[in-house]
Amino acid sequence: MVEAAFHEKGPSYVRWAAAMAVNLQTGVPWVMCKQDDAPDPVINSCNGMRCGETFAGPNSPNKPSIWTEDWTSFYQAYGEETYMRSAQDIAFHVALFIAKTGSYVNYYMYHGGTNFGRTASAFTITSYYDQAPLDEYGLVRQPKWGHLKELHAAIKSCSKLLLDGAYKTFSLGPLQQAYVFQGNSGQCAAFLVNNDGKQEVEVLFQSNSYKLPQKSISILPDCKTVTFNTAIVNAQYTTRSMTPNQKFNSVGKWEEYKEPIPEFDKTSLRSNRLLEHMSTTKDSSDYLWYTFRFQQNLPNAESVLNAQSRGHVLHAYVNGVHAGSGHGSHQNTGFSLQTAVRLKNGTNNVALLSATVGLPDSGAYLERKVAGLRRLRIQNKDFTTYKWGYQVGLLGERLQIYMKNRSNIVKWNMLGTHQPLMWYKTLFDAPAGNDPVALNLGSMGKGEAWVNGQSIGRYWVSFHTSQGRPSQTWYNIPRAFLKPTGNLLVLLEEESGNPLGITVDTVSVTKVCGYASESHLSAIQLSCPPNRNISTIIFASFGTPSGNCEGYATGNCHSSSSKVNVEKACKGKGSCSIPQSNQFFGGDPCPGIPKVLLVDAQCT
Repeated sequence: MVEAAFHEKGPSYVRWAAAMAVNLQTGVPWVMCKQDDAPDPVINSCNGMRCGETFAGPNSPNKPSIWTEDWTSFYQAYGEETYMRSAQDIAFHVALFIAKTGSYVNYYMYHGGTNFGRTASAFTITSYYDQAPLDEYGLVRQPKWGHLKELHAAIKSCSKLLLDGAYKTFSLGPLQQAYVFQGNSGQCAAFLVNNDGKQEVEVLFQSNSYKLPQKSISILPDCKTVTFNTAIVNAQYTTRSMTPNQKFNSVGKWEEYKEPIPEFDKTSLRSNRLLEHMSTTKDSSDYLWYTFRFQQNLPNAESVLNAQSRGHVLHAYVNGVHAGSGHGSHQNTGFSLQTAVRLKNGTNNVALLSATVGLPDSGAYLERKVAGLRRLRIQNKDFTTYKWGYQVGLLGERLQIYMKNRSNIVKWNMLGTHQPLMWYKTLFDAPAGNDPVALNLGSMGKGEAWVNGQSIGRYWVSFHTSQGRPSQTWYNIPRAFLKPTGNLLVLLEEESGNPLGITVDTVSVTKVCGYASESHLSAIQLSCPPNRNISTIIFASFGTPSGNCEGYATGNCHSSSSKVNVEKACKGKGSCSIPQSNQFFGGDPCPGIPKVLLVDAQCT
């Protein structure tokens, strides 16, 4: 992906990189992701969501066709909404890639995770690919996990023919295609593709008629029987919930420490110009203080501070008082901060706290990336080239006051009014049981959190999406970080968040839902997570309910015994099977009309 940035030197750079890797003689193949002209023997591969459609294929006949990153979702930046990729869409493109003689698909990510500490890249939230088949906490996310499991089983059932069969393709219609793998003894496997995203179609294949839902692929391991269709989801749907376990809504539970605002006289690093943030901190901290002092000859004059920064965040302090803040975004790290400030007669101390939110993670010329303060004007006077004093990091960081054995190095006070740039600490016990644990920071602004000295990552709840909500509210606390009692929670809050609203929550799957119609599923299989049973049937309808597991209502046709019969079959059980049949529900509620069964249940 960097070749074009180096213009005429790009191809030679790619060749040099390939030769360097191959000459290490590791004994395993090398791959260049998204590098279409990867030189032999390095394999060119595809990354993305639609490699069945976008990948041109291997650039040499002796290379396999591989998909190195099938994005099950997408990383999320602060200020941006979660990208929701459906199970049906993933399954369609995996099946298409295999149908086009793809050898290998690697999911990115199959298990979501957490960017603990300061490991997230620029503006990326702490939670990473939480929408994966296994979420950030390791819980199964349905129907994505179950639908892909069925897809893999269907593909594996064709594996011998996929590896050894003769391959051919032919048209089944204007937007329909058959991909066929034929064995020497007449065995046959087929992928029937409907690329029409608007309507279901009926196709004729080997003298048999097949209905293909819109934008779907049917897999026929014997060229006769459909064992899987990418658009038809048989797996149940699940709902994840966060349950408050402990609250910190009492002033007496908290202590606070005010991070000191440095002054020019107390700095040791000096320069007559504005230094670049990252090359100055050398990634030892997110924070760099820019300080200077100047004389003002007018008493209590109000002026305007105008700062230009290349990111990612800037907090301005004049004479120790917070004057304003600004920040960039993932798409545009640069920004301007313009705020009114009150100057005093005599010496004025100005301190500007620049903060990065992760470092650039990819692309050409990373060494040219810049961050931090680039220009400053007060009262129309330019201070860009001036006597500046610098402090790398915060005092609380340097003293490691988030560690239990170092916490008392500074003097903590009772919780007061919520000021910018404060440290907060409290103690809590680990929630009972084995459910994952998360910290609800919905009442906070921006900062970082530590549990027993382990950083659970940066938080930035105040940076809202276009829909007016935080990009992330809950922050993962692995149980491996916890002791049974007396866990130390420390937060650095840059803004004016309120720690009284913080809770420690447990994470669990609390609802399961199934959908079955006459055309694709004869029964609903519901299954709660381990150690949980179905306690309540929230909704049950055999007939013509509208919607699906993501939103439903009773339709014109509805069996009055729907809920009672489902409760008898499922209540109190960890799992149950409900047949989609007139017999089970005591008769046909609407003869001649195709019926649907939809059940939503609570797990406790």
